[in-house]
Amino acid sequence: MPYLPLLLFAVLYAFATFAWALPLPVGGLYLAMSLSCFAAYAIDKSAARQGNWRTPESTLLLLGLAGGWPGAVLAQQWLRHKTAKAAFQRKFQLSVALNLGLFLYLARQLGQPGAY
Repeated sequence: MPYLPLLLFAVLYAFATFAWALPLPVGGLYLAMSLSCFAAYAIDKSAARQGNWRTPESTLLLLGLAGGWPGAVLAQQWLRHKTAKAAFQRKFQLSVALNLGLFLYLARQLGQPGAY
């Protein structure tokens, strides 16, 4: 079940691409933000293991909100990081929902209906 949001986003993204001719750079932006977010989680996990300075949770959440949440989902599962903190998970899920809502709104506004 942890990968279900990624599958749903892929379907939503495909729909937006065909329904509203979503510009290609949007996918590149999501990819770049996801890679950045994954890296931030990896750095934070490493710092946690070594007892070093940690990345603030607000930073991780903002990266996810800005479009990096798919990378965060992968990092949480693959690195086993931030999965047990219920308070963080609630905030993370809210940030994903907000990002998806914003994605749909902007895709509809910026896209070109019927271009395909």
